[in-house]
Amino acid sequence: MTIRTFQPGDEEAQARIYNEAAGQLPKFKPANTEEVRRRCRAKDFDPRTRFYALADEQPVGYATFHPNGRVNYPWCVKGHEDKAEPLFQAVLQAMQQRKLPRAFAAYREDWLPQQEFFLAHGFRKVRDMVNFVLDMADMPTPGLRRNPGITPFRREDIPAMAKLMPEALRSTSPPELENYYVRNPYFPAGDVYTVRDRSDDTLQAVGLVIANEEYANPKQVDSAMPCFRLGAFGTEGMQTKRINGLFSFICRGGEVNRLGLELLGHAVFRLRSTEVETFAAQAPSDAPHLMRFYQHHFRQQGSFPIFERAL
Repeated sequence: MTIRTFQPGDEEAQARIYNEAAGQLPKFKPANTEEVRRRCRAKDFDPRTRFYALADEQPVGYATFHPNGRVNYPWCVKGHEDKAEPLFQAVLQAMQQRKLPRAFAAYREDWLPQQEFFLAHGFRKVRDMVNFVLDMADMPTPGLRRNPGITPFRREDIPAMAKLMPEALRSTSPPELENYYVRNPYFPAGDVYTVRDRSDDTLQAVGLVIANEEYANPKQVDSAMPCFRLGAFGTEGMQTKRINGLFSFICRGGEVNRLGLELLGHAVFRLRSTEVETFAAQAPSDAPHLMRFYQHHFRQQGSFPIFERAL
C-alpha cells in the first residue's frame, strides 16, 4: 500500500471515494468533482494536507486536515476499509510535525460511525454548535431608532474584545481576530459594532450583523450539517457557511440579556432597509450565558457536535 499527498487529477477520485463511502449516511449530499477542483485551486490550498491511499496505483481512500486543526474522517471505498487507519495516522503525524496543538472533528449528530471512530482515537466531545433563528415579527425589541450608545468597532478594540468572553471565542490572538472581524473578505468591518461604558468608554459588548442577499436563507439550510456560520463569534479561522441575517455578539458577564437586546435592537435598525426577515445565530453550548440568551429569545434549529483531542 502506498500513501501519498495530493496530486493534480485526484479531484475526480476524491469525489468518487466520498460518494461511495458516505452514500448511505443520513442526509448525504454527493460530492461534485468541480467543487473539489475549485477548492484545490484556491490560493490557500496546501496539497500536503490531503493524503491518498493507493491500490494498483489508483486512489481508494483519502483523509485530510486543515491548518486550524480540523480533521476529516478517512473515507475509503468498499473492500479497502483497512486503509482508514494508516491514512488517519499519516494525517496526525503531519499535524504533529507542524506542531498543531490539537485536532478537532465535526460531523452530523446522526453519523454514528464517524463519531465512534473519533471517540476510539482519543477524541472527546467538547461542545455542540447550536443554530438558532428569530423572525423579525417575533423580535423582543423593535429597534426602530438609532441607538446613540452604539458605536463603530475599532481596530484598537481587539485586545479588549478578546477579554470580554474568551470562552465563546475559538481564538483570542489579536492578529487572528483582526483578520476575521476587520479584514474579512465576506463582510465589511462596518458590520461590527459595540456598546461602551459611558463613563470611561471601556468596551462592554461587541455585536455583528450580516446582510447579503447572495447568502443563504437560514430557513432553507440543513441546520444539523456541521457548518460554522460566517460571522458567529467562535468561528474564527474556520471554513464557514455564509448566512443572510447572521447576528452574533459577546459581552462582559452579568449583563448578557441587557447588552444582547441592545445589540439585537441595533441590528434591526441596521437591517430596516433590507429584505432580511429572519435573524440567524450560532453559539457554542459551553458558553452558557450566550446559550441562555439565544434559547430565551430565538428558536433553536439543529446542532452538531465537536470532538477534540490534544496532539
